[in-house]
Amino acid sequence: MTRKVATVFGGSGFIGRYVVKRLANLGYVVRVAVLDPEAALFLKPMGAVGQVVALRAPVTSPEAVARAVAGAELVVNLVGILAERLPGDFQRIMAEGAGTVARAAAEAGVERLVHVSAIGADPSSPSGYGRAKAAGEAAVRAAFPRATILRPSIVFGPEDQFFNRFAAMAQFSPVLPVIAGETKFQPVYVGDVADAVIAGLTDEDAAGGLYELGGPQVLTFRQLLAWICQAVRRHRWLVDVPPAVAQWQARVMEWLPGKPLTRDQLAMLGRDNVVASGTPGLSALGIIPTPIDLVVPDYLRRFRPGGGRAEVRGA
Repeated sequence: MTRKVATVFGGSGFIGRYVVKRLANLGYVVRVAVLDPEAALFLKPMGAVGQVVALRAPVTSPEAVARAVAGAELVVNLVGILAERLPGDFQRIMAEGAGTVARAAAEAGVERLVHVSAIGADPSSPSGYGRAKAAGEAAVRAAFPRATILRPSIVFGPEDQFFNRFAAMAQFSPVLPVIAGETKFQPVYVGDVADAVIAGLTDEDAAGGLYELGGPQVLTFRQLLAWICQAVRRHRWLVDVPPAVAQWQARVMEWLPGKPLTRDQLAMLGRDNVVASGTPGLSALGIIPTPIDLVVPDYLRRFRPGGGRAEVRGA
């Protein structure tokens, strides 16, 4: 009996691990196409012996991409970066790389392709990230018209880099900086995004569709920071950072390991990150959006006074 094969590019990332688990549960042999296969070995227990296989397949290598999709029925592209290590990385990875995956999938006779982009993908975006995401979507559409494109807002879950990052800051700092405090976000649960990927792969009505994924709550950046402080039971000052100061900070932080803040990210923060009116979303895929209150407090508990093991009065 021939086993079904699905290839997930970027499968070892935050969203990827949830997608890989769901595909394995559906009985697929899952190829996890990544830069570093050793770093993806933690995914193996998500399936039976030999069911989850990690392989090196950078989206910048057409030959490696072609090998990764050969014989696959389903392909998912989750690859994305928030900051460039080298100039032009946005274009190479999220625009040209997306096109490479889509062309290889089409040439291999893949049945369904889901491409995960982001809210804010726009050819006229002030950020290189947003323009590259838009170029990637266009390349996918040109090569694989029946691809399903998903655009999530900021994604939350136990491994996220948003709620955890600011909760960690609130644990030690009496002040939290607020940059673009009135910018709106619509946080979406990682499990819901993974379910949307599966719907995009299996629901015939989703083929060729574009969906923007947001949760049930729309909050400003300032409101999100206040919510985090309340969740970790820390009283902290929220201090607005003037645009000129934020630009200076970004210039400095671009030289730090991991680039915690860049000028391109500042440009992204200048626009709301919410589902556009009239654009299909989670409900159109049969998914009920999960509110942050049901998930986030549990994994932020460790940032409370006492590590959440005991309640401290006045904390």
